[in-house]
Amino acid sequence: MAARALARAGLVHAYGHCSLRLDDEHFLVCAARPMGLIRAGEPGVVVPINGELPEGVLGEVRIHQQIYSRRPDVRAVIRSMPAQVMALSCARLTPQARHGMGSYFSAPIPLWDDPQLLRNEAQASALADQFGNGNALVMRGNGAIVAGVSLVEALTLTWYLEDAARIELQLHSAGLAAEGPVLDAQACAQRAVTTGRIYERMWDYLTAADPEYRIPSL
Repeated sequence: MAARALARAGLVHAYGHCSLRLDDEHFLVCAARPMGLIRAGEPGVVVPINGELPEGVLGEVRIHQQIYSRRPDVRAVIRSMPAQVMALSCARLTPQARHGMGSYFSAPIPLWDDPQLLRNEAQASALADQFGNGNALVMRGNGAIVAGVSLVEALTLTWYLEDAARIELQLHSAGLAAEGPVLDAQACAQRAVTTGRIYERMWDYLTAADPEYRIPSL
């Protein structure tokens, strides 16, 4: 459902993947094909957090492994290709906390300043080190990584990241970026609330057209 929701929202295209931690040693990654084409009920692949990737699993899933191995609090990882995030990253920019949805990210959002694909252990390890204790990282000309304590949170934060990039890009395009205020750490902490089904409502919104969607109990 998360994979198809990312595709419907335009946050991925032919490329991208998402995963969910199963336990301390394994996670489940979606099928290695365009996320919008993953069928209802189509199985993913169980991947060890430490060890070789199973046959058929995409090479960049090593990023998921490295983040899970460092961050026991992380339960889900999304590798996406959001258009506004991509545009900003090509100028070596990442979104700032200009509005409410931007307040959910630790500032500054780190930039992985290399457009090459990550296909080996050393690259994935270095990226995970830079990811640190935050919840998002932007890859120059190559999309973004978002992590959450649940798949619901990770999907929501991926949407928030692209919306923050939209605001940032529009301000730069209008020549207003220097004048536009940026929320400080205190304002971000006050604004980035999680009560009131904040994440759950975005999950419902993004997955409502899914063939496996069920109306949530209230």
